[in-house]
Amino acid sequence: MARYIGSSCRLCRRENAKLFIKGDKCFTDKCAFEKRNYPPGQHGQNKSKISNYGLQLREKQKVKRIYGVLETQFSLYYKKADRMKGIVGENLLSLLERRLDNVVYRLGFASSRSQARQLVRHNHFLVNGKKVNIPSYLVKPNDVIQISEKSKESPLIKETIEAIVRKSVPSWLEIDAENLKGHVRSLPLRSDIEYPIQEQLIIELYSK
Repeated sequence: MARYIGSSCRLCRRENAKLFIKGDKCFTDKCAFEKRNYPPGQHGQNKSKISNYGLQLREKQKVKRIYGVLETQFSLYYKKADRMKGIVGENLLSLLERRLDNVVYRLGFASSRSQARQLVRHNHFLVNGKKVNIPSYLVKPNDVIQISEKSKESPLIKETIEAIVRKSVPSWLEIDAENLKGHVRSLPLRSDIEYPIQEQLIIELYSK
């Protein structure tokens, strides 16, 4: 499976925004974006006017990188959102939020989406009692996500479990920290997504 293997901090600097790709490190003084909050490369500190197309492209790239999806997959999400009832931009963000790796991260079972993706692939999670190792699996209302019994003995999982109680979850999810279970209460709404995303710019880009 294709994936980005370069520097994660470089992506934040390129999009001029904290994407919280590195998990807890993003909240420390070791964060590269805090030290060098300008685009990477030899011309990164040069200020230049960006076109409307450039704004639209950067917004799409930012959302792709927040959720850790590549170009073809993101395009498929857009096409699916366009076929759904409702506002296309909100549909798109809702689909991305419903990814299993994102839900695992949002529930606090992982410190970042990349870590959540790895945990899902390694069969550490159950959905409604069945193993699911597909990060792009879309959860539905009333789904129950939990750590498998065998995985509870993993040192990484144990470390994550200790941090669950310190994290809050969005209103469309519910966490049972004692039993290490998460419940999908409803589909995510636009108001549940706190990132500074201008989805209309993405719609304009794909509408050309």
